[in-house]
Parts: sequence; C-alpha cells; structure tokens
Amino acid sequence: MARGRKLRILVLLHEDLVPPASIDGLSEAEVAPFKTEFDVTATLREMGHTVWPLGVGSDLSVIKSAVDRLNPVIAFNLLEDFDGVGVFDAHVVSYLEMIKLPYTGCNPRGLMLAHNKAVAKMICRYHRINVPRFEVVPLGKNVKHTGKLKWPVIVKSLTEEGSVGISQASIVHDPDKLAERVAFVHRTIGTDAIVEQYIDGRELYVGVLGNERLTTLPIWELDFAKLRPDAPRIATGRIKWDYKYQQQIGLESMAAGDLPDGLDRKIPHLCKRVFRALSLSGYARIDLRLTEAGKVYLLEANPNPQLAYGEDFAESAEHSGMGYEAVLQKILNLGLRYRLVGQA
Repeated sequence: MARGRKLRILVLLHEDLVPPASIDGLSEAEVAPFKTEFDVTATLREMGHTVWPLGVGSDLSVIKSAVDRLNPVIAFNLLEDFDGVGVFDAHVVSYLEMIKLPYTGCNPRGLMLAHNKAVAKMICRYHRINVPRFEVVPLGKNVKHTGKLKWPVIVKSLTEEGSVGISQASIVHDPDKLAERVAFVHRTIGTDAIVEQYIDGRELYVGVLGNERLTTLPIWELDFAKLRPDAPRIATGRIKWDYKYQQQIGLESMAAGDLPDGLDRKIPHLCKRVFRALSLSGYARIDLRLTEAGKVYLLEANPNPQLAYGEDFAESAEHSGMGYEAVLQKILNLGLRYRLVGQA
C-alpha cells in the first residue's frame, strides 16, 4: 500500500464502547472504559482516513450490513469478545475472512491457540521455550494437587485475558487455598482454571509487529518496586485498570534496563519464536518473567493487545521512534497485506 493513501475503515468495537466524537469535559474515570476505542478512532480520523465505528454485540449481521452499505477497505478490529464470550472473537475474524474483508490484528487460528493458555504453553514447550509447569482444572471439577507443582502457585482463568479474575489472592500456598481459588474462578468467571507454578521475577513485555517478517519493539518492564514488600509481583486486575491505585503504589512502566548480558538480543528472538509457534499475525504482546538467576519464562502471548495511547505497546513503540500514528498505520498496512484464506 502506498504511504499516505486515505482509507475507508470500519472500526469494530463492543457495542457498549462506541466512543463519543469528543471527550472534552469528561473526567479520566469517565473516559477510561473506552479510551482505546477513542484513541484509535480519533487518531485514524486525524490521519485523514474515513472512519466508521461499529458497535458489535451478539449479531454478526450488523457487520455485513455495514460492509454492504459503506464499502470499507479494511476492518480495524478492536473486539475482545462476542456475545460476552472472550474466545468468540476468533469467530468474528473468521466471519471477516468469509466475507473477504481485510482486517487488522491476529488471524482466527492464532487467536484460538493463544487464548487457551494450556494449549499455547504446550506448543511453546514443544519448541523448547521455557514455560511454567501447569495443570488444568475443568469447569465444575475439584482440584487435586498432584505434587508436580511446588508452592506457591497462581490460579487463573484458562481463556480470559486482561488479568480478569487475577488478584493477590490468586497466589496460593496450600491445598485448601488452591481449592478455594479454583472454585472462585469456576464460579465467578465461568471457565476452566489453569494452575501454574508461580515464577518470581521481573515482569517484561515485548511488542511484536508483522506477518511473515517480524519486528520487535523495545523490551518493556512493569516495575513493582514501590509495591509493599509482602505483595506478589503480579499484574492484577487492579494494577492494570485502577489508575488511582497505580499512582498510589507508584507503579511504573518503562524500558527494561540492567538486563543480564546477551538477553537484550535473546529476548526479541525468543518472542519472534513464540509469535511464529502460535501462528500469530498482525501484532501481539509477549509477556515474560525474568528470574533472579537470569532464566526467561513465557507467561502469555496476547494477540491484539491494548492499543490506547500511553499503554505499554504504544509507549514501547514511541521509545523506538515509532509514534502513535505510525503504529496504527503499520497495523493497517499489515492487515491489508495479510493473505486471507482462499486468496490466491
């Protein structure tokens, strides 16, 4: 695609997160739920593109109707679920492929593989990528600690992202608390639970852009230095989404410094391996843990991560000299270049 070409873009987002034309007069708390949606749509318009935000809930026909009416060149996909189910976002992308509409972000297979944390870890372990030991507890089943995992462990939803259901209580040290936390995930989130070996260390994020040829963004770090000493160093839902709490504990997100010799080269290579092993495309954020001994573990691969201005992905891109507009344009270009199923 020639640089500077103005596009007709259909932005797909949750029906409750369609942003207003302006946020003037709104507080930070009022803007927070739809900040990503506003930042993306407003910036695309400032870049000269024609942009139509489309709220999607539980009806795919609204997409086809909009495509027939507006004739967009590409869909900018900001959906994180469909009909309230996180893993259904892959099916929305499959639908876009069936109607032959190019889209931004990850393909259906990559979304499905990455969403299931156990499957993703098994694939990566096959490729000799370090992952924490884990066990899966299906919905409605009681957990049986087999002794394969050493205490402490962390309990998460098998498929939900964005730190849904993760709090300091997710780190458990005994069988009773483990059973209690697994039951909590089953009851409140309604998914299978995954029990992982808790890896203590530095929380690192690496953004990856590309389809076949991949580019990594600078290694980023979530700094828990000012969190109280006895609190686990994990990205809880509160830490990720509560801005006041972030300020209270002095949470900082920054370029990772003082890495052990060679890791500044090895980590980007590792993240490209993860991206390819899980059949990802477009863009993703790879979440890692670096132990005090210098060992790197893959925690999760996040296709279609947060794109809000000021969030980790955009901030790390800015650190590399790629401004916010350039990031969005790169994502559009990758979407237009991705070969859809059935294309010659």
